[in-house]
Amino acid sequence: MRTRTQMNQSWFQATAGVIVMYVMLIHVAGATEANEDRPPNIVFMFADDLGYGDLGCYGHPYAKTPAIDRLAKEGTRYSQFYVTGVTCNPSRTGLMTGRFPARFPKYAADFGFGDRVTITELLKQQGYRTGHFGKWHIGPDSSDGTYGIDTAQIIGKSQDTSGGRDDELYSAAIDFIKHNKDAPFYVNVWGHATHFPVDTPDGLVDEFNDVTVHRSDFAPTMQHKFDECVQIGGELNESMRQYLGDVYQIDRNVDRVLTAIDELGLRDNTIVVFSSDHGPAPIMLANKGVREFSKNMLGYAGEFRGGKHTQYEGGTRVPFIIRWPGHVKAGHVDHDSVCSFIDWLPTLSAIANVRELPQQLDGEDISDIWQGAVRRRSKPLFWKASSTGSAPAIRDGDWKLHLNRKRDQEIELYDLSADASENNNVAEKNPDVVASLRKKLRIWVAELPPQYEKSGDSKRKAED
Repeated sequence: MRTRTQMNQSWFQATAGVIVMYVMLIHVAGATEANEDRPPNIVFMFADDLGYGDLGCYGHPYAKTPAIDRLAKEGTRYSQFYVTGVTCNPSRTGLMTGRFPARFPKYAADFGFGDRVTITELLKQQGYRTGHFGKWHIGPDSSDGTYGIDTAQIIGKSQDTSGGRDDELYSAAIDFIKHNKDAPFYVNVWGHATHFPVDTPDGLVDEFNDVTVHRSDFAPTMQHKFDECVQIGGELNESMRQYLGDVYQIDRNVDRVLTAIDELGLRDNTIVVFSSDHGPAPIMLANKGVREFSKNMLGYAGEFRGGKHTQYEGGTRVPFIIRWPGHVKAGHVDHDSVCSFIDWLPTLSAIANVRELPQQLDGEDISDIWQGAVRRRSKPLFWKASSTGSAPAIRDGDWKLHLNRKRDQEIELYDLSADASENNNVAEKNPDVVASLRKKLRIWVAELPPQYEKSGDSKRKAED
């Protein structure tokens, strides 16, 4: 028979156990509630000159991109996502400021964004720790040089290129994520691949030794690149292996970031985005001619016409993949929504509960679309280079209109719902649509600066 002392001991032990469990439950509940109150981390991986069709999940016949493809399966990928410019700085200008780059009278790569508030400044005001690693190309901030970015490391090509040219900048970004895991953070991870020159380490090229190019595996839009590669002395199989190896190193680095996020337990409260700054670069530039690695510039825009430097779909439409567990649909492909990086600032601001937005934003909040809403965007998209004589373009609904300002009669109108490749100009058959879109374009162009200022250095670097 148990003694009174033994019974008392048992009672105290049982009571203590209940109290410990109760305290633990309170702690877990508090931690869960705190995590739910904490705004999501944001990791933005931006490739350079990567084509719409350069990834496995976007239809490339030979690419090896298992990490990016897995990201697409765990999130949503978009088939109608657009950039704000068709060269490097204009693309970045639009997403950082929510303003079309042609609105800036001074070229931002040389002079910065003036008095425009950036997404990094807004998020920092909300308590985010902000980081930027890799390519910069957004000019100087006149106030402190960094647009509210706490840690900015402008990192070029990796010193040890065996793992690819972007290894070091991705390593630095991963360190930033690890050091800031206990607070909400935003980080730009802006790589250099696949910008010219594509000169890939042998170890990465060897991954594609079995690749033999069959031209019929690619859309008609790619055939001129194959012709040019051969014409300048390239060998298609070797040039393709070079390019695929450069894309593969992007994927390996994306895998490193995703692994770090998982190991830190941050997956469920982290928005991860992967995209490209515009379409793929041409084999040759008119003002550069044939260069040592020109033959390797085999970026693929899929079915779309054009690429970098052009406002056709191949230059403006890019891959865009977003993962945000519990908010963004997994394994979903959005073929309906027309979205753009001009929406980046207002959308992230809405998610982070930014109360006061900058005035005169060109983008709109599409956070509802990211989270599964089906609707048409409320604002048209515009493109124009920062030059008074450059031709503008507009997408409004399913219509895309290119206005040649030098020869006004040469208007191009495409119904993208039926002709995404922009092969069939239907301007003559749709005069009412032309008139409506031309009016919108002219109103928009009239709002732009009458002249632009660039430095001599930016003019010399026209390939960017």
